[in-house]
Amino acid sequence: MGINSVTLVGRAGRDPEVRYFESGSVVANLTMAVNRRNREDEPDWFNLEIWGKQAQIAADYVKKGSLIGVTGSFKMDSWKDRNTGEDRNKPVVRVDRLELLGSKRESENSNFQNNSFNQQPSNDEIPF
Repeated sequence: MGINSVTLVGRAGRDPEVRYFESGSVVANLTMAVNRRNREDEPDWFNLEIWGKQAQIAADYVKKGSLIGVTGSFKMDSWKDRNTGEDRNKPVVRVDRLELLGSKRESENSNFQNNSFNQQPSNDEIPF
């Protein structure tokens, strides 16, 4: 018997990169920073892959710095580098459930900050 379950809470490292396919499928890829218990430590970074309805929700509502929670499974993406021919791989969390944890006010403030030229988020708020 094996269990492959991942649960994370953190902040989106970038806006989701969304792709739509002719079949009607949609996928969103983004990174997520998760702080460690000790605030002086660097955060851990995770690659997220989200499919279907959850991907569309990510596309519509998740922005860089958004507080999110995810539940899914760990997988290893593997491919051959086109330039060198070397085998490459990267760990990915395939998200089954996406939770938007930030408040409405937080997302409105984030939108205001993104549109303001002089406003910058403090280093305490975003782990990157």
